[in-house]
Amino acid sequence: MRKFIQLISNVVLCSALLLTTSAHAQISKQDPYAMIQQVAEITFKRVKDEQQAIRKNPNLLKAVVREELLPYVDYRYAAYKVIGKNIKKTTEQERKAFVPVFRDYLVTSYAQVFTLYNDQTVEFDPGRKLDKQKIVAVNTRVLQPGGEPIDISFKVRKNRKKNEWKAFDMVAEGISLLDSKQAELSSIIRQKGLTHVTDMLKEKAERDVVFKQDE
Repeated sequence: MRKFIQLISNVVLCSALLLTTSAHAQISKQDPYAMIQQVAEITFKRVKDEQQAIRKNPNLLKAVVREELLPYVDYRYAAYKVIGKNIKKTTEQERKAFVPVFRDYLVTSYAQVFTLYNDQTVEFDPGRKLDKQKIVAVNTRVLQPGGEPIDISFKVRKNRKKNEWKAFDMVAEGISLLDSKQAELSSIIRQKGLTHVTDMLKEKAERDVVFKQDE
C-alpha cells in the first residue's frame, strides 16, 4: 500500500508539472501532443523562477495552478467521471455545487504535490496523426534523480463543440488517478450523498499548502 501511495504521489507531481502553462503563451488546444509538451516546458521554467517566493509563501502554488493548469484541464468532465454511476442519485443543484468544489480540491492537491518538485526531466513520445479520435493518450517518460523512470500516459479529450483538447486523467503503471479517486469517493457518495462529499472536499481544498519540513 505504501508503494502504491508513493507511486500515486509521484504521478500527481509529474502530471501537475506537465499540465501547466503561462497565461501569455500562445499554446494551441487543437494538437494534444504539442499542447502537453509546450505546457511542460513553460511550467518547469516558471517553477524554477518563482521558487524563492514559493518557499516563503507555499500558497502561491495555488495561484500558479489556477492560472496555469486549469485552462488545460477538463475538470468538469473529470468531476462527472468521479460521480460515475451515482449520478442518478444526485440532483442538478448538487452537481452544480460539486463541480467548482472539485475544481478547487484539484487546485490544492496539485499545489501540494508541487512542493515535491526537484528539477525532474520529461521525455515525450512523438505526436501521432489525429483522425476522428475523441480521446487520445499522450505518452511521456519522467526521469527522476536517483529513482526509476515513470511512464505516464495522459488522457486528453476533444470537445467537438469547441474543437479543443483538454486533459482529464493520467495513467501510470496501469493506475488511473481518476479511477482511484472515483473508487475512493463512490461509496461515500452512495452512502452519505454528494453534498456530504462536496463539504468534505471543500474542507480539504481550503487547507494551506506546506512543505514537508514545515509540517
